[in-house]
Formats: sequence, C-alpha cells, structure tokens
Amino acid sequence: MAAVTLRGLRKRFGAVEVIRGVDLEVRDGEFMVFVGPSGCGKTTTLRMIAGLEEITEGELLIDGQLANAQRPVDRGTAMVFQSYALYPHMTVAENMGFALRMAGVGQAERTRQVGRVAEILRITELLDRYPKQLSGGQRQRVAIGRAIVRQPKVFLFDEPLSNLDAALRVDMRIELTRLHRELGATMIYVTHDQVEAMTMGDRIAVFHAGRVEQIGAPLALYERPANQFVAGFIGAPRINLVEQPGPAASGAHRALWDRLAAGGAPAGTCRIGLRPEHLHLTAPGEGVPARVELAEHLGDVSIVHLRVDGLPGLLAAKLPAGQAGAATPLDSGATVGLAPDATRTLRFGADERLAA
Repeated sequence: MAAVTLRGLRKRFGAVEVIRGVDLEVRDGEFMVFVGPSGCGKTTTLRMIAGLEEITEGELLIDGQLANAQRPVDRGTAMVFQSYALYPHMTVAENMGFALRMAGVGQAERTRQVGRVAEILRITELLDRYPKQLSGGQRQRVAIGRAIVRQPKVFLFDEPLSNLDAALRVDMRIELTRLHRELGATMIYVTHDQVEAMTMGDRIAVFHAGRVEQIGAPLALYERPANQFVAGFIGAPRINLVEQPGPAASGAHRALWDRLAAGGAPAGTCRIGLRPEHLHLTAPGEGVPARVELAEHLGDVSIVHLRVDGLPGLLAAKLPAGQAGAATPLDSGATVGLAPDATRTLRFGADERLAA
C-alpha cells in the first residue's frame, strides 16, 4: 500500500479554476473520505490522483514518488466508478480478470486470483453470470473485485453507492469497511453523503468551492468544526444557526440568544450554532416560545421543525421517540417552549470561523 500526498494542487479548465490549492496527505493504509456538495471539486481531485485529469499546478506523490507525469496505468491506482463500467458481453470472471489478461497473466493464474477475490467479496457463485443477470449491489461488488484483482497501491472510489437503494447502501458500507480492514489498503472515497463519510472514514476531508475546509476524524469535525460551512455540512439535520439580535429584534429572538449565550460569548461572536439533538422542547411558557411547523416521526427519532418570531428560517429539534410529544402536542401550529443546551453551542465570528 502507499501514502498519497497533494501539495498545492490546482486545476483550471480554461480561465476557470476549479481546484484552488489543495494540500493533504492520505496515510498509508488509511480510509480517507472526500466529502462535499456537488461541484465542490472532490471528484476532480480524485480524477487527478487517478491520472484521468491533468494537474494544472502542484505536486502529486504516490508512495513517495512524483506522479504528475505518470500514465494512469503506472500509478498503482485502481478506480471504482459510480456507473460500475462492466463489460456487458463478459462474464463476472472475465470482467474481473480483464486487466490481468491485458497484462499477459496466464489463464490458470487469472482463475486463481479471480477466485481468491471472489471469495473475499462473497460472489463466487456469480462468476459465470453476465452483468445483466446481477442486481445493483452485485454489480458493484464485481466492479470492486475488478479493482482488487489488480493489487493496486491505492483504491479510488467515486460515489460507488449512489445508484443503490437505501438498504443496499447500508449493506455495502459495511462490506467496504470490512474489506478495508481485511486488505489494510489505502482507500480514497468520494461522496456527497455525509452519513457515508461519518460511518466509513478514518478521516474526512471536507471540500467546498475547490478548497479543503477541514480534515479530521469524523467526531472531531462534528464536535469542533473549523467554520460554519463544516458545521452545516456535517450532521443531520443541519445545525441551527442563530444570528446575534439587533436593537429591533423580537423578544423571542433575543430570549433565545440569551439562553444560547448563557455564561457569555467570545468577543466578535455573530452567530451561535446548536445541533438539533441539543435543542429540547418544554411545555408552553417554560422556555422560549416557538410554533411547530412540521413534526417528522421517523420511528426511533422525531424531527420537529419550529418557527421562532424574529428568525428568518426554521429551527430543528431532534428528539428520541419517547420524548416526542411528551411535554406538549406536536401538531402543526402548536405552541411549545424551547430549552437549548447552552453547554453544547458553537460560536462563530464575522469571518464565519469558530470562535475560541
């Protein structure tokens, strides 16, 4: 396996710069996740690592060797695509062994290597089938198997689970995590789904507008985001952000700010963030007054969307199922009280960075 290092990586398409100086290191054997919204540059960065996009500026090192000018086949990487990219006229075994055949590996050795990988992925019984005879999850396993057979230094995954249904995505997350553990491989995984990022990555790189906003372990990003963007992207539902009230702010807005800022706020604080699971509901009159706009009952939890006079948007409270409606009915239009946990707030300055 190998470490991957990016130094000042930039990519321009004509006059448009889409990657704006990315610096990061993926450690040997690490599962690194690139996460961010559509158009943030995560897939372009992955394609530059693979050699599918030219690097405009900066350095790419794979296993300590400068790889900018290397052909994709010489980089020791293998990429798994969102679309599977299987050859429809080939069996599973032929798809998985194609790269070995092109490299001149004999039939007997190809059969041995494909069989070994099929056992790892638990698809031995599928080797004689064609892609059209497979489910989406099975096709993705074959695509992953084709990458494993090549024995690359680095595995690259470009949103490989986005075409699967919700239940299959959960199963494949478990399988990929198991695979990483068994192979001890260096893996770089691109996704826009922060749940995938939080559950799979050793570390996460959060991309935004062609830059990396923050790199860290999943819980570190959740508990100490560097700025408002990271705070808003990591966590579901999104973090609640409350602006500092002006002189004309409503009583409810000011009352909520005062509760959030209990014990004081650092100088320059412009917004205070509170995650939905740290916003509790009380009976009317016992907290900051709010109205229920919508309550989503999801089984184990309920997400309650609330309006506070003076705030431009809605707040969200995430409640365990047993607590939902315990203090007051959660019908649309019902009045409730808000009791935020002031010990779990995040304070942001005018530059949108986390205040000390």
